[in-house]
Amino acid sequence: MDRKREHWADETALKIIREKGEKECYTCASGITPSGTVHIGNFREIISVDLVARALRDQGKQVRFIYSWDDYDVFRKVPQNMPKQEELKGHLRFPITMVPDPWERDESYARHHEVDVETLLPRVGIYPEYIYQAQRYRASQYAPGIRTALEHRETLKKILDAFRDEEHKIQGDWWPVNVFCEQCNRDETEVDTWDGEWGLSYHCTCCGHRETLDLRSSRGVKLGWRVDWPMRWEYEKVDFEPAGKDHHSQGGSFDTARHVCKEVYNWDAPVSFRYDFIGIKGAPGKMSSSVGKVITLEDLLQVYTPELVRFLFAGTRPNTEFTISFDLDVIKLYEDYDRIERIAWKIEAVKDEGTFQKARRIYELSQVEALPRLMPYQIPFRHLCNLIQIADGDLEKTLAGLEGVQPEQVSALKARCRCARFWIDTCAPEDFRFKLRSPGEAPVNLGASETQALRELRDRVIVHIQDFADDKTCAEAIYTVAADTGVESKALFRASYQALIGKDQGPRLATFLRSISKARLLGILEGY
Repeated sequence: MDRKREHWADETALKIIREKGEKECYTCASGITPSGTVHIGNFREIISVDLVARALRDQGKQVRFIYSWDDYDVFRKVPQNMPKQEELKGHLRFPITMVPDPWERDESYARHHEVDVETLLPRVGIYPEYIYQAQRYRASQYAPGIRTALEHRETLKKILDAFRDEEHKIQGDWWPVNVFCEQCNRDETEVDTWDGEWGLSYHCTCCGHRETLDLRSSRGVKLGWRVDWPMRWEYEKVDFEPAGKDHHSQGGSFDTARHVCKEVYNWDAPVSFRYDFIGIKGAPGKMSSSVGKVITLEDLLQVYTPELVRFLFAGTRPNTEFTISFDLDVIKLYEDYDRIERIAWKIEAVKDEGTFQKARRIYELSQVEALPRLMPYQIPFRHLCNLIQIADGDLEKTLAGLEGVQPEQVSALKARCRCARFWIDTCAPEDFRFKLRSPGEAPVNLGASETQALRELRDRVIVHIQDFADDKTCAEAIYTVAADTGVESKALFRASYQALIGKDQGPRLATFLRSISKARLLGILEGY
């Protein structure tokens, strides 16, 4: 069985080869307007392209993965999560690349958001070739493409109107370009005439400035979105680019771009697929940079290791909507990944070869770089969280208590520990968190029967805690103490948790006791 056909990314790669034919190099594209915080919904497109690019390379093909920053788009709205709101409002209708950075870290508002993403992508193994549209437009690299659009103005109008009802068809004198005023930088301009070659005249309705530009040297002329996108497909010779379901809706921008690309720029539209939205658990609707309600890749990497982040997307078909959660679902996701890892390393058996190959492929695509030479050290996320809390958040102490860790496994294990500690501190439900009481603290107030049972637990179980072979035999000894002292097991559990962490419940008791040093347990329970 060819495992390079087992995954949706592999299916897409084979489709690209089939539809575009054998080529020396295939161009895969993605892009976003940095109009606000780039969120995890935007990242879905980036990693979808990365996965397909990897699949193409696994087929022995050369791949160019380009990522376009559409930073010459107009700044239309100030997101609610931005500082210096009034200052930003003063730059509405400017190109985003000319809006100042409200954090004063980078040369522009656009560049700030670009840097945030470009810094993080290598952590998840993604290394695109970045293209900055403001640079391209200001250097007049697209002048021939702009002139082509002007020459086919009536064709473009018919294509766009074909997907609109009568109420929304283009009215009056329409031009496929927008102009940023050379005087005030805003796009509140109107095109007056085009001389049929390189001269374009406009006037600004905001400041009154008017002039005639030469498309070969002007800095402010830009194609409208539905023409700009297919123009760049032809310019970059794009073979593959996915799009969100809003763009892929019937009559949406991808439909019009496909026709523009072929009929105006004589280039076949790229192979594509639709990816769905990502929600935030507990919040309605999709994420929006313009509103400011977002989760970023940085947020995700604080809770999930880079491999888990990739697994979120590699293990889910792009057209499947899902939600990002930071509650107890985190534990389940780590468990799912660990199972895929065990299957991939043939530590856990599955029913047939197809199931193995599918799991193995998802695991391969989830890795940041190549497969590790040694299977990573597995420790269940829930148990790791308990160990970290037992160690009072000290990760070095937590790691020191783990047996059998090989040097090659330490780096990934530390990364998981850091994520676990962050999740405990900032995301975990309150009833999941605990702190061990200190030796010598005053005993908690328990009934006489519970106190006696706790003493018996201390003297019959905890004193010999190192002698239990596993959690099961330890649990059996705990139940025996409850039976012998005439208290319900639930009452003994509650008394134990109250004495140890000041709560009515906590981690599975046998596992919990065996995870704490005997000396520390005896010190806490000495006063009983």
